[in-house]
Amino acid sequence: MSAAPARLRLFYALWPDGAARDRLAAWTRAAHANAGGRAMRPQNLHLTLAFLGDVDAARVDDVAAAASGIVVPSFELVLDRAGYWPHNRIVWAGASVVPAVLEQLVAELRARLDARAVKHERKPFVPHVTLLREAHPAVLPALAAVSWLVERVVLVKSVPGDDYSIIASCPATPAA
Repeated sequence: MSAAPARLRLFYALWPDGAARDRLAAWTRAAHANAGGRAMRPQNLHLTLAFLGDVDAARVDDVAAAASGIVVPSFELVLDRAGYWPHNRIVWAGASVVPAVLEQLVAELRARLDARAVKHERKPFVPHVTLLREAHPAVLPALAAVSWLVERVVLVKSVPGDDYSIIASCPATPAA
């Protein structure tokens, strides 16, 4: 029997519903035909809110508690533009209009992580879903708007070469 890992690679994210995931996966296949690279597995598609990196396994409960009680308002997220970042060779889908509620959610989540001294990436928040890695510059097909109703924030464990697994979830509050 193998011992539990001492460190886990973690991040907080939004997880698309099945319909949004399927539409993103279909567009990814079309983009892959032009840009090549390595397609993200459909079941792993997500929008990162806070990347924590390697975290001591003993702190997982504390990390999960950081989002406990956070108000996650239900809102519609619309991904309606795609692009290519040459510096890391990623093809992505993003929102041309970022909902203010999403910016507020990220700020509150990061403040809660800071309050618990949980290290996380400090880069400015650029909401996107990574679709292809190791891609090449190419003309990308048009991306028809993909929307999903945000229903939860999840804490995710990443295992290289494997699927991501949700280890904690904070449900959204119903829209008033």
